[in-house]
Amino acid sequence: MKKKKFEMPHTFVIIFGVVMLAAILTMFIPLGRYQTKEITYIQNGTEKTRVVLDPESFEYVLDENGNKITSVAPLFGTEDTGRQGILNYVFEGMTTGDKWGSAVGIIAFILVVGGAFGIVLKTGAIDSGIHRILSITKGKEIILIPILTILFSLGGAVFGMGEEAIPFVMIVVPMFIALGYDAIVGLMCTYVATQVGFGTSWQNPFSLAVAQGIAGVPVMSGAWFRIPLWIVFTGATIIFTMTYAKKIKKNPQLSVAYETDAAYRNEFKDNSEEKEFNLGHKLVLLTILACIIWTVWGVVAKGYYIPEIASQFFIMGLVAGIIGVVFKLNNMTVNDIASSFTNGAKDMVAAAMCVGMAQGIIIVLGGTSATDGTVLNTILHSISNGMQGLPTVISAWFMYVFQSVFNFFVVSGSGQAALTMPIMAPLADLVGVSRQTAVLAFQLGDAFTNFIVPTSGVCLGALAGAKLPWGKWAKFQIKFQLVLFILSTIAMVLAVVVGLV
Repeated sequence: MKKKKFEMPHTFVIIFGVVMLAAILTMFIPLGRYQTKEITYIQNGTEKTRVVLDPESFEYVLDENGNKITSVAPLFGTEDTGRQGILNYVFEGMTTGDKWGSAVGIIAFILVVGGAFGIVLKTGAIDSGIHRILSITKGKEIILIPILTILFSLGGAVFGMGEEAIPFVMIVVPMFIALGYDAIVGLMCTYVATQVGFGTSWQNPFSLAVAQGIAGVPVMSGAWFRIPLWIVFTGATIIFTMTYAKKIKKNPQLSVAYETDAAYRNEFKDNSEEKEFNLGHKLVLLTILACIIWTVWGVVAKGYYIPEIASQFFIMGLVAGIIGVVFKLNNMTVNDIASSFTNGAKDMVAAAMCVGMAQGIIIVLGGTSATDGTVLNTILHSISNGMQGLPTVISAWFMYVFQSVFNFFVVSGSGQAALTMPIMAPLADLVGVSRQTAVLAFQLGDAFTNFIVPTSGVCLGALAGAKLPWGKWAKFQIKFQLVLFILSTIAMVLAVVVGLV
């Protein structure tokens, strides 16, 4: 009898399993809550304020007899019960938040960007451009890996690039597959590179600045340590990716993405003859380039975020569609613009739903509010207490491990900072670790697990753009996570030894 090969569960199945685990935790872990306070800090010469929890104010929620309360998640919640149940997690998860973040904002962003690129792909400009790159880079294509990795890592380090990487995935992945590599190489050079830069940034305004402000250390300080760290981690990403890429180039069937990349390979095989690269195609590609420049300028100079960026890419798709109609690219009509937008968005629906489902995990645990009685607050308090009394280096390392695990539940960098840094900063004082080192633990833990946890909406959006299931990605990514874990451990030890302040 043939032994059945293990098959990684679908992302929906994994999330449902975690929801059930969260429901079980609510049976045993009592509710806890904090009080909040407002802090101020200076960023770029401007005074910023933020509401954070008070680490000294933790208390268990007690009943009238003074006993700790557990609140078991109901199977099905209604407005009458005042709480959402286990089986509400899909709808309630998808409707949480606002346009500025998870889940509604990320879902809308993924669908709009997917639709916009559906139009761009319909014009055939991407295919024609890839064929042109193939003819230019024959024998030298591997040089694209360090170039793209450095550029995207800088994007993550300088202005916190994350969601913005999803559109690039849709361009770069097909290009690398056409060059004889796979979707994983494209993901490593784009989305993963942004998060490597994000985690070692010396000036990220969305994560580092917030964490340092909350911790009470000078905002944007510690660059003397972080810049060399960025060089080391980015260099390690390049070496890892190039080594993997050479192996896949030699034998494509070794790739976990071999089956899912088949559609791309077949398309390039069917269109192997030299493609026309006319004025219309060039104008579409120039439109994409203009959108990229506009997006970078908007993020850096104007603070554009999810709503504005989504609209920028929608405009890009619309302009590309008009060019396609005017120049009759792929015999496009006005109706093709609409149908292509629909098809592009359709390809991203599964990822968009995962974003909402992942938020359902937090809903079952009671939410992320510091002032409400939740299981998450109790877990946060218990872990922070458990770190006290450990040797300094071990305490610093445990801070990094804790932030990595906590990122599974709260993937927002600023959100995680607001919840954990008010506790980690004073804890650092108690265990003899500098607050700057506690911030570093947050940075490394928050960023590097972003591109493997199935609760990260941006990760799932990038995977959808590459048409790669999370299970296959995780099978590959676990090796790189081990590399990052070892490097991060060394970084935390060095930060304690050199006295990072």
